[in-house]
Amino acid sequence: MPARYCLVSGLVQGVAFRWFTKETALRLGLAGWVRNLPDGRVETLLQGPDESLTLAMDALQAGPPHARVATMACSDRPEDPSLRGFVVLR
Repeated sequence: MPARYCLVSGLVQGVAFRWFTKETALRLGLAGWVRNLPDGRVETLLQGPDESLTLAMDALQAGPPHARVATMACSDRPEDPSLRGFVVLR
C-alpha cells in the first residue's frame, strides 16, 4: 500500500487538526500517525489505498472549521508494514 508524508502549515495547532486527521484517516481506512511540531506545523504519515489517500489529502487541505491551512507539502513514502491503525503522537 502506498504511503504519503505531509507537512501542513498555517493555523493548524490548537484547532483540533490532529483529531480531525485521525478521524479522517479512520473513516477512510488509513493507517499512520499525526503530530504537532515545535515550529507550529503538523506532520502526518498516512498509508492505504490511493483513492483513500487522495480523499484524505483533499480533507486535510480544507482542515477542520477553525483551521487555516496555508501550505501542505506531501511526498510519497515506501510502504511501512508495521503501521497498524492511526495514532496521535505527542
